[in-house]
Amino acid sequence: MKFLGIDCGTQGTKAVILDVERGVVLGEGSAPHPLTEAANGRREQNPADWIRALVAATRAALAQAGSDGQDILGVGVSGQQHGLVLLDDSGKVLRPAKLWCDTESTPENQRLLEHLGGVEGSIERLGLAIAPGYTVSKLLWTKEQHPEVFDQIAQVLLPHDYLNFWLTGRAVAEYGDASGTGYFNVRTRQYDLELLRHIDPSGRLERALPVLIEADQPVGRLRPEVASQLGINPQALVSSGGGDNMMGALGTGNSRAGQITLSLGTSGTLYGYSDEPRISDHPAVAGFCSSNGGWLPLI
Repeated sequence: MKFLGIDCGTQGTKAVILDVERGVVLGEGSAPHPLTEAANGRREQNPADWIRALVAATRAALAQAGSDGQDILGVGVSGQQHGLVLLDDSGKVLRPAKLWCDTESTPENQRLLEHLGGVEGSIERLGLAIAPGYTVSKLLWTKEQHPEVFDQIAQVLLPHDYLNFWLTGRAVAEYGDASGTGYFNVRTRQYDLELLRHIDPSGRLERALPVLIEADQPVGRLRPEVASQLGINPQALVSSGGGDNMMGALGTGNSRAGQITLSLGTSGTLYGYSDEPRISDHPAVAGFCSSNGGWLPLI
C-alpha cells in the first residue's frame, strides 16, 4: 500500500511516497516557495506558491519512486501552524497569508491580550497565552488594515486546512492544528466564539470557521482535476492531516506520556504528549492539543 505525504513548511514543500507494508520511502521531492518580508515584522506567502510547490514536489517524488501514481491510496498533509488564509465565497484567496513568524499584528495582539485580562486571563480562558504569531491577532489586523478584504471573508483557514481544501473542496480543521489559532479553548477542544464576536460582532468570523473533525476522520476524496494535476489515483483519500508539530509528534512516535520530540527547523520546538490538558502558568508553554485525541504541551 502506497501513500503520499506532504509537508508545507516556511521555506518549501516536501513530498514523500511511502510503502507502508515494507516501511520504506520510495521517492522524495521538494520545491521552495518565496517569503515576503518587511521591517515592520511582515512575513507573508502567496498560497498559490504552496500549490505550485506541492505539485512540483509530488511529481518529483513520483518520478523518483518510478510510480505512475495510480497505486496511491491516500494523501496526508502537514502544514506550518498559525498562518491565516482567507477565502471569499467562491473559494478565492483574498490576500497573501500571514505566517506564524509574522509579527506585524503585535499591537492588535496586545489589545486582545488586554481584553482577555492579560497573560493570566488568556491562560485561564484559553489554556495558553496568545502571542503575535497566533492566528487571532491576524484577524483583527485584517479588519483594521484591510476592511475591504475583511468584508469578503467566507472561510478562515490555516495553511494545512487550505491545502486540504484545494485537494478536496472541503473546508475542515483538525483539533491539534486548530488549538494554535488563539480562538480555541484547548481544555474543552472548542472554538471560543465570544472572542471572535469581540473582534467582529456581526458573526462573520464564526460563520467562516471550518468544521472540526477528529484526527481519524478523512477529509474526502481528491477533486478529479487535482488528481490529474498531481498525477495520482483520483480515488485517493485525503486524511485530516495536521499542524507540523502535531504531525512531527506522530512521526517520531511521540503519542504516549514520557516521550519528547525536539524539532529544529525555521523555528525550534520541544513538546511531549499528555492524555489530559497540561496548562502552564508560564506564557512560553502552549498547551496545544495533539492530533491523536490528547494534548501536546509545547515550548
